[in-house]
Amino acid sequence: MLIEIQVRNLAIVSSMELELQDGLTALTGETGAGKSILIDALGLALGERADNNLIRADSDRTEVTAVFDLTSLPEATEWLRQQELDEADECILRRSLNRQGPSKAYINGRTVPLQQLQELGAHLVEIHGQHAHQSLLKSSHQRRLLDAYGGLLELAQQVAQQYRRYETELNNLNTLTASAEERASRLDLLRYQANELQRLDLSSDEWGNLEQEHRRMSHQEQLGDTCRAIINGLDEEQQAIRSRLASYVEHLSEAAQLDESLNEPQQMLDSALIQVDETLTSLRNYLNDMELDSAGLQQVEERITTIHDMARKYRVKPEQLTDKQSEIEQALKQLENSEVELADLTQVVEQQRAAYLGLAKELSTKRTTVAERLSDEITQAMQKLGMPGGIFKVSLQTLELDQANAHGFEQVAFMVSANPGMPLQPLSKVASGGELSRISLAIQVATIRYGSTPTLIFDEVDVGIGGGVAEIVGQMLRTLAANRQILCVTHLPQVAAQAMHHFQVQKTTQKKTTWTAIAKLQEEERIQEIARMLGGVQITEQTLAHAQEMINLASSPN
Repeated sequence: MLIEIQVRNLAIVSSMELELQDGLTALTGETGAGKSILIDALGLALGERADNNLIRADSDRTEVTAVFDLTSLPEATEWLRQQELDEADECILRRSLNRQGPSKAYINGRTVPLQQLQELGAHLVEIHGQHAHQSLLKSSHQRRLLDAYGGLLELAQQVAQQYRRYETELNNLNTLTASAEERASRLDLLRYQANELQRLDLSSDEWGNLEQEHRRMSHQEQLGDTCRAIINGLDEEQQAIRSRLASYVEHLSEAAQLDESLNEPQQMLDSALIQVDETLTSLRNYLNDMELDSAGLQQVEERITTIHDMARKYRVKPEQLTDKQSEIEQALKQLENSEVELADLTQVVEQQRAAYLGLAKELSTKRTTVAERLSDEITQAMQKLGMPGGIFKVSLQTLELDQANAHGFEQVAFMVSANPGMPLQPLSKVASGGELSRISLAIQVATIRYGSTPTLIFDEVDVGIGGGVAEIVGQMLRTLAANRQILCVTHLPQVAAQAMHHFQVQKTTQKKTTWTAIAKLQEEERIQEIARMLGGVQITEQTLAHAQEMINLASSPN
């Protein structure tokens, strides 16, 4: 649930902090006051794309922070845990826009890509704007609403996953059953390549050894000079280290006989002499074994050139040639065994197809039942919303078997007859914008109850609705708010009166500066605001009494 939102320098908002509660919250205000500014701010915090035009004119930076209580949100909590972004039972989303640089997004104080903010936001808030009905015209959205309403989303996902498995294996089978001529040509190429790489006879560690051997052989003279210089310094010069060290050992040994405390340094010096002797022996052996082998160097260089040429031919690095050889040999083996694999893969495809058909059939059966139930519920809602005699039907058009896809056996379409006696038509062909708005609201109310998003935002979805129908809309939203947090931007007093909490948006202009503020209304202030919304140049006692009555009726038990 959204418990707090802070806004700094967004559009005409200088500073705003709101604490929100569960239930139904109404946001109202004069036309042009900026009632949707909270929705815009929340959209930013949830990862919506934005540009610097949203930054307040007298500022260089906009920042929005939204705080959510995750106590009853297991999906969001699990998502945060998987992303290693979890922090107790609260989640803080923050978004900043800067004129001088890109926007930044944060989850619990840690910088994240915008996509992660959007993914988490989908678990926290669902926004229904004035034009939300546009998405309802899409078949894909209609199908998802039907599945969500019937609790079929998991089964639909299983169908999609199984179809992809079937499709993958079918593609593999089609590849394997390519024409014999193509398969033979491919076999010839793979055999040639495998033989060529086998003749190269390159082991997995040869390239590294060759590089090391080439480095050694091409620097033999330098290595020999280094060893000889060290031997001279240690043993063959007039003041050689070894002879001096041996003398020191002898003197210290004699001194140790006079004072036992010198035994330890004497032993250490003796050990150093032994190390020098071993070093000399090792270096002399190295020089004895070293032979300037120009022929050997040439052979190494020729081998390196051969390997380089082969690597260039196969477009890999020299050290990747053995992996390329294994890849080619594996492909050759698979193709040579294609007849056996073809029979096995054919059986696998049939098994995957049968599994898909079984799941898709189960989904179709359940969709049929759910479609009837949803049709009846939305039809009843349309009657309440001022469309007597209107009919809503979820149509399931069965596809031919070869047209079945990841979404199942049927095409989902929302059909409507807005007036008695009129034929059912696709929702996209409903002519009246007001009718479409009311039908959209009926669909949203019917299907939202079955979603898991804890906070729902309605941004003037009641445009074009008035009178008794508006009161019904308010009652519907209040019913939803029994177990969901609802925020509703509205211009209708009948809707605002149904709210449990009420905020007023006010725009102020002073000295050529304009700003918007949002304040929570107390009881008397709320009566005044609803009276204003009821209309009239002057707010009379009768208007105030009417506003009070509307609030009392909304809060009284049915």
